[in-house]
Amino acid sequence: MQLEDYFVFLAPDDIRLAGTRVGIETILYDFIHRQRTPEQIEQSYRTVNLEQVYATILYYLQNKEAVSAYLTDWLEHGRRMREEQRRNPPPVVVKLMKLKAEREAQKKANGNQVYPG
Repeated sequence: MQLEDYFVFLAPDDIRLAGTRVGIETILYDFIHRQRTPEQIEQSYRTVNLEQVYATILYYLQNKEAVSAYLTDWLEHGRRMREEQRRNPPPVVVKLMKLKAEREAQKKANGNQVYPG
């Protein structure tokens, strides 16, 4: 079996573990940024086995420059999406924020006492 057989290359920015919906970024983020062991990572994802975790780490080590760029792009995309969502929250989030503000104002008006109802 070739190392690449462990993966499905859907797009340049979308590499997944074969037979799962788990992207290599998920495994590598846990390994690199959270300093989790392969065994800990395997325990976290029910569709991933230890061999796949080690294959992902080996793929990263053998292609460090390209995979590091892949991870940097993934992290930056996530940051941009969170910022966009913060600036333009979905209607349900706006409604929840409004309800929270109203409840806080009511608590303050009632001397920090919350009454049921």
